[in-house]
Amino acid sequence: MGTVTLLHSILLLFYIVLSAFYQSSATGIEANQTVALFINASEASAKKIPETLFGIFFEEINHAGAGGLWAELVSNRGFEAGGPNTPSNIDPWSVIGNESSLVASTERSSCFDRNKIALRMEVLCNHEGTNICPAGGVGIYNPGFWGMYRSVSCSLLADRLQTGPKFSLQNIEQGKTYKLVLYARSLGQIDVSVSLTGSTGLTLATANILASDASNWTKFEVTLQAKGTDAKSRLQLTTTKKGVIWFDQVSLMPTDTYKGHGFRKDLFEMMKNLRAGFIRFPGGCFVEGEWLRNAFRWKETIGPWEERPGHFGDVWHYWTDGGLGHLEFLQLAEDLGAAPIWVFNNGVSHNDEVDTPSISPFVQEILDGIEFARGDSSSKWGSVRAAMGHPQPFDLKYVAVGNEDCGKKHYRGNYLKFYSAIKRAYPDIKIISNCDGSSQPLDHPADFYDYHIYSSANSVFASANKFDRASRSGPKAFVSEYAVNGNDAGRGSLLAALAEAGFLIGLERNCYTFTSSVLNVDENLYLHLDSDAVEMASYAPLFVNTNDQTWNPDAIVFDSSQMYGTPSYWMQHFFRESNGATLLNATLQSNPSSSLIASAITWKDTDNKMHLRIKVVNFGSNIVTLQVSIEGLEVNSMQSVGSTKTVLTSSGVMDENSFQVPNKVVPIKTQVEDVGEEMDIVLSPHSLTALDLLINSNNIRLLGFDSLDKSSY
Repeated sequence: MGTVTLLHSILLLFYIVLSAFYQSSATGIEANQTVALFINASEASAKKIPETLFGIFFEEINHAGAGGLWAELVSNRGFEAGGPNTPSNIDPWSVIGNESSLVASTERSSCFDRNKIALRMEVLCNHEGTNICPAGGVGIYNPGFWGMYRSVSCSLLADRLQTGPKFSLQNIEQGKTYKLVLYARSLGQIDVSVSLTGSTGLTLATANILASDASNWTKFEVTLQAKGTDAKSRLQLTTTKKGVIWFDQVSLMPTDTYKGHGFRKDLFEMMKNLRAGFIRFPGGCFVEGEWLRNAFRWKETIGPWEERPGHFGDVWHYWTDGGLGHLEFLQLAEDLGAAPIWVFNNGVSHNDEVDTPSISPFVQEILDGIEFARGDSSSKWGSVRAAMGHPQPFDLKYVAVGNEDCGKKHYRGNYLKFYSAIKRAYPDIKIISNCDGSSQPLDHPADFYDYHIYSSANSVFASANKFDRASRSGPKAFVSEYAVNGNDAGRGSLLAALAEAGFLIGLERNCYTFTSSVLNVDENLYLHLDSDAVEMASYAPLFVNTNDQTWNPDAIVFDSSQMYGTPSYWMQHFFRESNGATLLNATLQSNPSSSLIASAITWKDTDNKMHLRIKVVNFGSNIVTLQVSIEGLEVNSMQSVGSTKTVLTSSGVMDENSFQVPNKVVPIKTQVEDVGEEMDIVLSPHSLTALDLLINSNNIRLLGFDSLDKSSY
């Protein structure tokens, strides 16, 4: 014990001395000035970056899930969106026919106890007699979420940086298959035609549902194969047979969702290409609700999809059917290879709260939710998960108690109840507080504190220094929502992306774990000195369906037939290799101002080749010549072949991508020649530049990289 204490003291003293020489990476430049960047690549200056530093935040906002990532093509599939009272609005379902041929309304007659609304369709016309149905029949149709889409793979995203990706998606695509499931009953025979119909009236796919006896609710399944392609197709249920038919839970899903898990492939690939270390879900304000009656409740989103009641998200003003539920979010994290971070409601909404003495049922609900994720298949809630097709537990290690609730009257009292109960049952789970601990210590225990920043470009860029003087002894920061907004952002501008990149470089230099190791021959002892201030960070919001843009800007823009990444989306690609990498000491020397910021890391690609990456943001309007000096490597250890320069810039600082020009602002990669320990790099005005220098792996050791590989662009 005495030896360990002495070693710890020596290492601590070494760290304090070393830290005294650590200088800020953000300095100023003048017009066309030459600026020196000094990088120490020796093992003595290396610091381990957390595996989960950069991740993603998914919130059900802007129809990100319903009508987006979740591949369900039918909007309001259970007719519940109009509310529990009947008759109610069936929007966006519409009637085919007129009042002399068809009457459609809702009833509380469903066979599903948790969602009782069903559609009653009384057909007044017939295929014979005096009131003959029109050609094609009468019935109802659903336009989907502003058009039904097709799913395609975007796996080449990361390999197309020279020109950017070109998407030409359609909604229903020729040759693709779609699974239709619906429930129906009738007092007589059922003879219904189901079809996918294009915007010009062309039938793209069709099938018949026939039943001589359907007096009880009956489940029907058919597979439709499209024989045409249309960006604005719709699903139709029609008949020419007089009588009454009830419909409920009408679902249409592509058969080629990601791994069959229900995720729209193209949007999933956009997420996956960010190589997130974590995913925070399902909100955001979506978790809170304007009122607690509309807060997200995980238990309402599990079990068979037909039985999930759904709920109205009153913050972002649309209905969700619960298809993208607690299991699906955990499955999404697993499919992405990202650590799940579950944000749950703590008895607080925007307008009402639960008093702390009455919070126990809410606490138990969350303990049940953790057991659902982590419990073995013999536990109460683990068995429910297993019955849903996932017998193995999920690796849930992080939870957040609420969202932006710190100023609410009962938040602290409620938080402490959740904290104590979770730590008692699951001591290893890291708990995130809503209260900001960056300026002053928290008055309650927490593993991390949540920090959000939405501001102008100048303010976000200047916030690169935010955590330079933050406490290293208390909880670490989880910057779960950051973005430039307002006039500087436009609908996703280059200026916004550059400011955010500067902010992330500031986080990167404050996230490391200073790690020193001392080998004890007998005990194989390694000592670690933890000095980081930031643990995780994610952009917000991630997705927007352009037909319902509640929040602006967003990283990924889509509709039913096309999609693109904003400059902020592509900016995040420059930080994909940072998770688990090694941070090097990088120092800029120039006149004091605030328009240049840089960092340096080392990382390994999938071929086990080692790279030294230098990232630099030139936030100014002038060309800068960067004189790079690298020490700590063996002479001639860097290789020109395989070394690259990637730049994100454009002719105008407010330039944006769009459906018309999706690749206006995307990273451009070129080869770098004459690589060496001393070299000059020209930085374009208003640009983000990454140099990836291939080095001999025997010349530098990456902390924590004994068994971890990273992927390159």
